[in-house]
Amino acid sequence: MTSNAIVNSPRTAADSGTWQLGDRPVHRIGFGTMRLPQTGPALVPHAVPRDREQALRVLRRAVELGVNHIDTAAFYFSPLRSANELINRALAPYGDDLVIATKVGPGRHLDGTWAEHARTPELLRAQVEQNLRELGRDHLDLVNLRVLGTDSIAERFGALAELRRAGLIRQLGLSNIHPHQLAEAQAIAPVVCVQNPYGIGASPGQDELLRLCGEQGIAFVPFYAIAGAGREGGFGESEPAQVRSVAEARGVSTAQVRLAWTLHRGPHVLAIPGTGDVAHLEDNIAAGALRLSTEELALLDQAHTG
Repeated sequence: MTSNAIVNSPRTAADSGTWQLGDRPVHRIGFGTMRLPQTGPALVPHAVPRDREQALRVLRRAVELGVNHIDTAAFYFSPLRSANELINRALAPYGDDLVIATKVGPGRHLDGTWAEHARTPELLRAQVEQNLRELGRDHLDLVNLRVLGTDSIAERFGALAELRRAGLIRQLGLSNIHPHQLAEAQAIAPVVCVQNPYGIGASPGQDELLRLCGEQGIAFVPFYAIAGAGREGGFGESEPAQVRSVAEARGVSTAQVRLAWTLHRGPHVLAIPGTGDVAHLEDNIAAGALRLSTEELALLDQAHTG
């Protein structure tokens, strides 16, 4: 088994390689902002707001290290912090190479409780306009339609396609979907990415969707690649022995091994790990430079199929 650890010199997102996300090249290690507005679990009513200056430092450091794909949503907020507002404050005016992806569908009331899912063109447009206001943009680089269930998404995706034709949205993607919904959306407008839960231990169905996206040149953007079943609360299960073994041999964290394995699943896979800590951010970005051997990948695949 190869044992060269990630070197101590600063790594950048460029070490992870690049992928053409629609008409824009992005580094394969990006940054997700779900954890940024608070400490502890995300998307809960009484989350503890993160220190504002700390959150701004994380965003600025991410861009300094070459991150040019940032994932956000208007429903990412705590009582005092909004991910979109933090992005606006930290990074505007935005660089030409920066892709900010947001998502619509879910909504939350001001007290943090969940609102009705947006299923009408009117509600979806309102969410798009909210993202535009909060980010301080006249257009959104990429909007992912977040889906609940297996029913038709034609009306919803069609509404976003109309906003794309009107110039409010540059590119469209999908989140939390099934293969038949991808085909349904593609019949309406181009789909540049699919965001689905994925990482070591993911279901065979997610493996199939990852493969399908690769065949069609669509970016596959896993969420919870580190957290796994812990989801919004973070990784809470004991690590499989195979993951611990590779991490110990390489002198890296198990989180870095998980990220590196995910990126090895295909050149079209883009990671968006999130954190509110600069040191964790740097570790996540460094994972993009970790090249796993055939032996290591086979060992981790055992943990995956378990």
